[in-house]
This record gives sequence, C-alpha cells and structure tokens, in this order.
Amino acid sequence: MRLEKVIATALKNARDDHYILSLMVSKRANELAEGATPLVKIDKSVVQLTDIALMEIAQGAILLDKIVED
Repeated sequence: MRLEKVIATALKNARDDHYILSLMVSKRANELAEGATPLVKIDKSVVQLTDIALMEIAQGAILLDKIVED
C-alpha cells in the first residue's frame, strides 16, 4: 500500500485529527524504539519506526483507546 493511502487510513482511525494521529505515531514509534515487536509483518531494520507505527494504526492494530490508557 502506498504511504499516502496508509496515512489517509490511519488518519481516519485517529478521528480525522492530525494532532491525535501524531501523538499515536509518536508513542508507538517510541515503543518500537524501546524494543516492542511490530504488529505488522515488516523488517524493523529496513523501514522507519514512524512508518511502521502508521501501518499499525492504519490496519487497526493500534487503537486510540490503547494510546490514551497508557
């Protein structure tokens, strides 16, 4: 999937709010940087952590509710 489509889908999952999406991506990218396993099949050493976070959000693997609770 093209990155533009991933971003558009992730934005929908973040209530169409760019600020919320940036918070979600930031928090998840930090978790990935600290060693969390990606929830999508992808090589963490090749793809940027922020892109992985966007893919996870777009696929619904990371939800806004989970981000708010932590």
